[in-house]
Amino acid sequence: MILKLQKGKRSRLTDMDKKEKKKWKAVLESILFTMGDSVEVSRLAGVIEQEEDVTRELLLELKKDYEKEGRGMTIMQLEDSFQMCSNADLYEYLIKIVKTPRKYVLTDSLLETLSIVAYKQPVTKMEIEKIRGVSCEHAVNRLLDFELIKEVGRKDAPGRPILLGTTEQFLRSFGVNSLTELPEMNVDQMVAFREEAEKEVQLRLDI
Repeated sequence: MILKLQKGKRSRLTDMDKKEKKKWKAVLESILFTMGDSVEVSRLAGVIEQEEDVTRELLLELKKDYEKEGRGMTIMQLEDSFQMCSNADLYEYLIKIVKTPRKYVLTDSLLETLSIVAYKQPVTKMEIEKIRGVSCEHAVNRLLDFELIKEVGRKDAPGRPILLGTTEQFLRSFGVNSLTELPEMNVDQMVAFREEAEKEVQLRLDI
C-alpha cells in the first residue's frame, strides 16, 4: 500500500470528503504539470493551505492513481519533493517523436530576418536590426532552432559580436545548391522589409 501510516495512526484524509480531496489533488496535479521540475511538499502545502502530512498523502494518492490507470505521465517522489514526468515504460515512443523530422512555419518576420542573413552574411544581430528597424532576437533564436542559420564567427569590433550565416539546411530547404543561385535582392526590397517591420511595431502600440 502506498500510504504507509504508523500503526494506529489515523489518516487525516479520512476527514476530507471526496469532493474536497478531488479538488486538492487536481490543484497539485496542475502545479506539478506547470512547474515541470520537482516541488517541495512544504511549498505545495503552503499553496493549498493544508498540513504537510496531508499534502504528502494527497500526492501519494495521486501517484497511485496514475500508476493504477497506466497513464502516460507519472508522479515521482524525490526525497521530500514530488515531480511529474513521463512514464518510463513509454520512453521508446518519446525517442521516436524526437527523431521525427521537425516541420516549421516561417512567418513574415522570420522570412525577412532569414533573407537579410542570406544576402548580407556574415552579419550581426545589430546589423539585422538596423535594416529591419526592430529587435530581431526572437526571429534569430527561432531560425537557429530551425537550423536555417548558425553562428559563423565573431566580428572584429568592440564586444566582438556574433556573426550569423546560413546553413546547408537553408540551401536544402530553398532548393538551391549554393548562395550564388539566390535571386538578386534590390534596395527597394530591403526598404520594404523595414517598412513592414515598422508597421508591426505600430500595430503592437495601437493594440
